[in-house]
Amino acid sequence: MRYTAFFVGEFLGTFILVFFGCGSVAVTVLFGAHVGLFQVALLWGLSVTLAIYATRHLSCAHLNPAVSIAMVIGNRMLLRKLPVYICAQLSGAFLAASVLYLLFSASITQFELNNAIVRGSTESIQTAMIFGEFYPNPGSGTNVVVSMTTAALAEAIGTFALVFFIFAITEGCNLGRPNDILAPIFIGLALAVIISIIAPLTQAGLNPARDFGPRMFAVLAGWGRAALPDDNYGFLVVYILAPVAGGSVASLFFTRFLEPLMVKKSCKCA
Repeated sequence: MRYTAFFVGEFLGTFILVFFGCGSVAVTVLFGAHVGLFQVALLWGLSVTLAIYATRHLSCAHLNPAVSIAMVIGNRMLLRKLPVYICAQLSGAFLAASVLYLLFSASITQFELNNAIVRGSTESIQTAMIFGEFYPNPGSGTNVVVSMTTAALAEAIGTFALVFFIFAITEGCNLGRPNDILAPIFIGLALAVIISIIAPLTQAGLNPARDFGPRMFAVLAGWGRAALPDDNYGFLVVYILAPVAGGSVASLFFTRFLEPLMVKKSCKCA
């Protein structure tokens, strides 16, 4: 019971993030509701902002295993809390994917019929991408070639940037940070910018829970191995290990290098 608030906060916040974020992908794939990458990226950013505002009093709103691990590495969270956070994040993401499927299952089936897509076949990544990410992004055209190494590097760099901005926007040592009330907005905007750059390569997962929960739902909902981006389980490297590595390096970079510099330079800039 001691960790109930943490679990509820991370579960609910990750649910909000995935439901609205993946929902924006769903309506774009199925109905062409949004035009251009930035519209979808901005909706992901707004989803993060809303999720943080809704739950940060309960759990500080990590909503991402890579962020939680980075906070442990940076001594911002106790290690014993980490399993509770990650379990809540994975559960919230899986439930969000389930609810999305409940809403759009008929539309997904009709889309597959109209485009002669057999669910579980290679072509069904066109609908599986609603839930889990793929590299290269199936919507980026035939000219984009992305190896597993490039995809992992993109996810690591993107998550490094995200975690760096989280620290920079929220840590008291940074006198240039926005007011705490506005911090979630700037974190959401940072995510939108990062997605706008990384998404053409990998759909910009940047969050192991956001990827793994919905992807496992897609596997169980009929997509099977088609929900995995390759035959070598590269999604484990690209969408789980790479974001954790990128976030961990960002935590070390900020806490071991930038934070001491900011503490020494305590005066405001002219």
